[in-house]
Amino acid sequence: MHTPEALSKHYIPYNAKFLGSTEVEQPKGTEVVRDAVRKLKFARHIKKSEGQKTPKVELQISIYGVKILDPKTKEVQHNCQLHRISFCADDKTDKRIFTFICKDSESNKHLCYVFDSEKCAEEITLTIGQAFDLAYRKFLESGGKDVETRKQIAGLQKRIQELETENTELKNKVQDLENQLRITQVHAPPAGCVTPKSPSTDIFDMVPFSPISPQSSTPTRNGTQPPPVPSRSAEIKRDLFGAEPFDPFSCGAGDFPPDIQSKLDEMQEGFKMGLTLEGTVFCLDPLDSRC
Repeated sequence: MHTPEALSKHYIPYNAKFLGSTEVEQPKGTEVVRDAVRKLKFARHIKKSEGQKTPKVELQISIYGVKILDPKTKEVQHNCQLHRISFCADDKTDKRIFTFICKDSESNKHLCYVFDSEKCAEEITLTIGQAFDLAYRKFLESGGKDVETRKQIAGLQKRIQELETENTELKNKVQDLENQLRITQVHAPPAGCVTPKSPSTDIFDMVPFSPISPQSSTPTRNGTQPPPVPSRSAEIKRDLFGAEPFDPFSCGAGDFPPDIQSKLDEMQEGFKMGLTLEGTVFCLDPLDSRC
């Protein structure tokens, strides 16, 4: 029907009249769409008798979905992603009517969309099928890499948020310690009062670092060396505040937000369900042959 580049880099436009959409109970089935078409046609007959015209829309079909736009303002009215479309059919006897079933992203209900095209219903149906096939192949080829990349990004974003929260808490603790230090300095003993001298400490009550280790390597008076300082390599490395240093490679599979994983699982489930294309007869009697 169309080149892969036309559907992957651009889109295929079609003009049609939009009869509307209605909720259906099943994601597939000829009888399901047939009942939906008859229902929307009947509602359209009533609106036409009241003087209302069937609204015109523009369909933009690509590997990213089927967009339904206002032909004048180009405002998107509906955006149906391909992995949510499960059934697409056109009328064998009437080359104008076609329909597809799509799962709504917000309510998770199955909606049947019905259109009246300019005698190109079969072409539009096949174009949607071709776009679905290309999108599924692209998902299989690059989907795995994209999934892993998104998982890593999501895990890093979550870890960054946790570190920012810890950083805020530590800043508050530092501020409290500085306030306590100022209060201690204000209530210091008067001049002339002799107090025992103790090693000076910082705001964290720690002895400042000195390049000269208190346990030097000089031999003691009896000529023996002091016991060696135990190595810290066997201990868990921690920072100044006792927290383990951040390691981006330690983010496991469960560290990414569940909403991203649910979307990826939904795409995989939708593509696995597949898109059914079918040609059927919607108009069972001559009274509803025209909308």
